Amino acid sequence: MSGKVFLVGAGPGDPGLITVKGMRCLQRADVVVYDRLMDPTLLESAAPDAELVFVGKERGRQALTQDEINDLLVEKASEGKEVVRLKGGDPFVFGRGGEEAQVLARNAISFEVVPGITSAIAAAAYAGIPVTQRRMATCFTVVSGSEDPTKPESSIPWDVLARTGGTLVVLMGWAALQSILETLQREGMAPDTPVALVQWGTWQKQKTVDGSLSDVVSRAKEAGLTPPVVAVIGPVAGLRKEIRWFDRKPLFGKRVLVTRSRTQASRLRTLLEEQGAESLELPSIAIAPPEDYAALDAALANYGLLPLETPFGTISKFWIIFASTNAVDAVFGRIEAYGQDSRVFADSTIGAIGPATAAALVQKGIRPDFVPATSVSEAVVEELAGREWTGVPVLLPGADIGRDALAKGLADMGARVERVTAYRTVTPPDAAQNARTLLSQGVDAITFTSSSTVRNLLEILDGDKSSLESSLIACIGPVTAGTARELGLRVDLMADEHTVEGLVEALVGHYGAG
Repeated sequence: MSGKVFLVGAGPGDPGLITVKGMRCLQRADVVVYDRLMDPTLLESAAPDAELVFVGKERGRQALTQDEINDLLVEKASEGKEVVRLKGGDPFVFGRGGEEAQVLARNAISFEVVPGITSAIAAAAYAGIPVTQRRMATCFTVVSGSEDPTKPESSIPWDVLARTGGTLVVLMGWAALQSILETLQREGMAPDTPVALVQWGTWQKQKTVDGSLSDVVSRAKEAGLTPPVVAVIGPVAGLRKEIRWFDRKPLFGKRVLVTRSRTQASRLRTLLEEQGAESLELPSIAIAPPEDYAALDAALANYGLLPLETPFGTISKFWIIFASTNAVDAVFGRIEAYGQDSRVFADSTIGAIGPATAAALVQKGIRPDFVPATSVSEAVVEELAGREWTGVPVLLPGADIGRDALAKGLADMGARVERVTAYRTVTPPDAAQNARTLLSQGVDAITFTSSSTVRNLLEILDGDKSSLESSLIACIGPVTAGTARELGLRVDLMADEHTVEGLVEALVGHYGAG
């Protein structure tokens, strides 16, 4: 049986601009054939076992020719696979999607087209420019700038476009832009017509240069603009001064390094990007299971959380305190592996340190009995001090390198505390090379969300702190900040609320005040 191909528009760059249908297709695809001008984080939504094939093209080089791409789509669909051809922008706006659809039709391959948001509209919108505006521009035209406007056989009616009075959007025209603008002037467009050049439109690294028909190219070159650039020409480009919004966000233009594990980074990355920052993901830690589950399974069985025999029976009426979402995932992973669910916690009192951990438990069907006001272990102990702890069993599942402060504090109050390794923190592969590459490109701020992220980043850099000295160091709380200082780092910023939301709020406050 033949498979099916979905020609999906990924949108102009911001991964949030893909359509709901496009995302649904991506999530269930067997094969994803993708372009260069799209945010690679979209690929994280593909199935773990999906085959990812890069076919990106840029001026002067390409991974596969268009004919080879066409053949690949036919081949994969003929194998009975569901294929997503993920294209930047919209598949049918200068995306050669029409050619690919023709090839599929000629080979009797079933296909669907999922339109995407084209950069012709989105780049202008993110720069604060409406392509139409009542009494200013009642039409807009989109043209490809990849052909020379001065050649006799040009198929673009530049003489007509110069006189429409609407908005002209030029895609893929950086190399020929000077010639295009000179042609428009020669054909009658006023030299003082407003022009905006938008580089990497809708991306966090978006850059916009304003000017007029006569001077915008020289301004852009002075600003260091390079492709991809969308040119917006017409009176509406002058509205940017009044309604620009994207590049007015408090963290816009700031490059912020995120050092959390890849599984935890998404929330922090999303919050940073909502405030305009370009988040650079460099996981300094990765979460791994214990080398052996024997100790964890034995501890969970002792508390009646696993259906395993124990030498001395099971403990009832106990506390279990989760210090992180990783601990929640690890413990529930073992419980579910034995066919159990949240009902095994019926006789326990459950604590969750931090709102994210509490939320993770709620997702598992458990509303924690205790959530402290702060996540610092010493403060948690103080908050628990009013309870009777003598002889109370307490299970603390956590990382292999977790702190002892909570365990010691509870033990000093008489509790029978058992710490057990539920997961390990390890150094991700290729971390050293990735770290050097990102830091060499310049980073405005480095965020640390735990002591282990600090230790691991310095270990990745072989203890060399010099590449971190020019960046602002922001820590999620006093424990992380203390570790950073102990290891010789200058701490510039610490969140008042010890959460990722608090960390982003601190960055906004710092750069907003500046």
